[in-house]
Amino acid sequence: MLRDVLIQKGLSNREAEVAELVTKGLSNKEVANQLFVTEKTVKFHLTNIYKKMNVKSRAQLIVWCLPHLGFVEKEERPTMEQNQTIVTATTTIPAGNATLAQGVGPIGGMNRGNGFGNDVEI
Repeated sequence: MLRDVLIQKGLSNREAEVAELVTKGLSNKEVANQLFVTEKTVKFHLTNIYKKMNVKSRAQLIVWCLPHLGFVEKEERPTMEQNQTIVTATTTIPAGNATLAQGVGPIGGMNRGNGFGNDVEI
């Protein structure tokens, strides 16, 4: 899929192959070893890729390729529905001889305990 997009952008088959391997995080040396070429050849291909793709660096190439990779998904954020119950967490933290219980209230206030089960809201 990515290779097809790169070829449509004007890259040769070999340049598309190099770009794919770079996008997977391989170094120039690793790309060279995998393709049975020298590092100098990989750098030559990368120079041509950068010109054709109108990018200035390896990082920009990777960012350009990300939407065309199969594993990239949009992150969905949970939404709050009306009348949803807000649950607060309480963590017990040892503090010297006393123990403080610290939690976040429904509107962001902090609750601190005195170690005896009596929480005091600040």
